Amino acid sequence: MPNEEARDPDRGVDLAAAADHRVSTSSVARSVLSTAVRGIDPSIATSISAVSNWRSDYIRPFRDLVVLGARSSEHADSIARFGLAELHRQSRFVRDGDVIPLAHALASFREPAYSSVTISGRAGRDPGLSVPYRGKRLFGLEVRKRLDAWTSAGVVEPGFTQAINDVLDNPGWLDLSDITVVVLGAGSEMGPLRSLLRWGAHVVAVDLPRPELWRRIIDVARSSAGRVTIPIPLGSAPQDDDAVAAIAGVDLIRSLPEVHTWLAGLEGPYTLGTYTYADGATHLRVALAADALAAGLTSERSDIGLAFLATPTDVYAVSADAVAESRRRWEARGLSGIAQLPLRITGHFAPNYPDTINTDHGEIGIADCLVTQQGPNYALAKRLQRWRATTSRHDGVWTSLNVAPATRTRSVVKNRALAAAYSGAHRFGVEVFDPATSNTVMAALLVHDLRSSGSLARPDAELPHPDHAWAIQAAHAGLWRSAYAPRSVLGIAAALGLVTRG
Repeated sequence: MPNEEARDPDRGVDLAAAADHRVSTSSVARSVLSTAVRGIDPSIATSISAVSNWRSDYIRPFRDLVVLGARSSEHADSIARFGLAELHRQSRFVRDGDVIPLAHALASFREPAYSSVTISGRAGRDPGLSVPYRGKRLFGLEVRKRLDAWTSAGVVEPGFTQAINDVLDNPGWLDLSDITVVVLGAGSEMGPLRSLLRWGAHVVAVDLPRPELWRRIIDVARSSAGRVTIPIPLGSAPQDDDAVAAIAGVDLIRSLPEVHTWLAGLEGPYTLGTYTYADGATHLRVALAADALAAGLTSERSDIGLAFLATPTDVYAVSADAVAESRRRWEARGLSGIAQLPLRITGHFAPNYPDTINTDHGEIGIADCLVTQQGPNYALAKRLQRWRATTSRHDGVWTSLNVAPATRTRSVVKNRALAAAYSGAHRFGVEVFDPATSNTVMAALLVHDLRSSGSLARPDAELPHPDHAWAIQAAHAGLWRSAYAPRSVLGIAAALGLVTRG
């Protein structure tokens, strides 16, 4: 079997190959997670290294890291730094058949390859925050009532509602004519591009060279109050929007050094937002590329901040209040709890928080919302972003990372099991959002983080623990406050969802 480099001499960002020239994401992930905790608990590091079937048994190691990190800020920072260091050590950049460490890629290729074209909007700025919700558009008081309803239902944390209310109270915050955001994954369903442009921002859009995608982005920009800067090949001179769309875009995985050179030359300040997604191992590769870009730019310049969206289907250290609400719901099950007893023997209908842990900042719960169907590559890609958020804030970089709600994106609904589970999730206190609702409220939350003097994205904000920055204003869709551990009712939700969809 020919090695990967012979098959694809320009593979770009990738994980290190073993002696047989094959890349094993499972081996890399085991090494990364075990290295991250070895200095804190060698026994857990050994148990992680010993996991044989990583594809089915990866959930416990990812949970163990959160439990260890939750005990102290020092542990959390150590896990993040050692995890990032090992992941980058296990990464590489492949071009012309040559393989170099990923850490050296940005410095090895400095030749500029892209110039810019800017598309300006022709519309007036939206004067305030409005939220699309179930076929309607909510304004003002309607948005506040919806926020209160979500809070009462346990769909969002109170800090989320407070943050969005702050945006409503300060409509001037939504004049983003002074704000520049680089959006990696500009065409993403969960990305903030549409909202940022509607509020007059300057968006630097990065996505794959797909003409239909760029025609859509250009159309959005033209009908907005903002402007979009787009990468095009150096030396090209397109004469109209269709010509721009035909040549726009970059492959971040294959052209990481050139994207770095292009962005390093842009005027700041700006926020580098990561909203990329791909299937399988490619998701991890593009997350690595974005992380290398973030690390490189923030080490070279002091006027760049970072922004991420975290997934609700991960493991989080949550407040005692969320635990108490979940347990209250558990106790309130009544006759349904008795009916569930036979299935509890098989692991179904398990309580969300059977225990809590003591930390140096009080008693907390561990919300284990990992979903096996999404796979270990997805879990590592999203954990990578949380590690970067932890270390960058600690190192003085403005960093916004917010937990976004479960959402019916194309990537989710094409998975039949997840699509069915989402259809039945409301039976267990989980509200699945439409993409338009999610990306609007999460863009508003980003505005809060950018504008508010009390923003937890500020590196000088006082936090009892690094995870507090994203736990306090999470929009987890109800997973944290449900009576039931999410995986214990996933199959039942899917069965109910199939009936609903049928």
